[in-house]
Amino acid sequence: MDIRHKMRNLQCRNSPALNLIYMMKEEFYQDIPSHYKVCLHADCACAVSCLHQLAYRPLMERETVLSLISPLHCTKEKSCPYYRNVEPVMYAFGFKGMKEKMYPKQYQKFMSILTAQFGRNPYFERRSGKKSLSPKEQKLVLQTLKQVGVEEKLEFDRYEKRVNWNG
Repeated sequence: MDIRHKMRNLQCRNSPALNLIYMMKEEFYQDIPSHYKVCLHADCACAVSCLHQLAYRPLMERETVLSLISPLHCTKEKSCPYYRNVEPVMYAFGFKGMKEKMYPKQYQKFMSILTAQFGRNPYFERRSGKKSLSPKEQKLVLQTLKQVGVEEKLEFDRYEKRVNWNG
């Protein structure tokens, strides 16, 4: 079954997240990383909402070499360890505003911890908002705030819903 046909079928299921993916399908196709692992099981119960299955046909048409999840390791059940939901998640951009609300010593410790995690340049790319923060990275930043003694609930500079290709 063609992926565009699958996407049209998803639209009929009244899922706001899947409808969003359908509406931005061209952007969805372009955003698929070329190295993304794909699944061959179109007959899986989760295929209509699994990124590994939805990425299969577009990558097959676009790429010469594919990264394949072994069909022997996929369970074809909702408990499949490789299942990756198509539902967009909230990515954060920038945390310059956080710096302004910290004491200098707190910020020095905060920056030291996060540069050790991300690296110096990637830290500044995330702080400025040039690079997004995944939900996992957001959690790390918020935990680091607590670790350095910031008790106030601080927000990132902006947020955007995106497909989580990195899981």
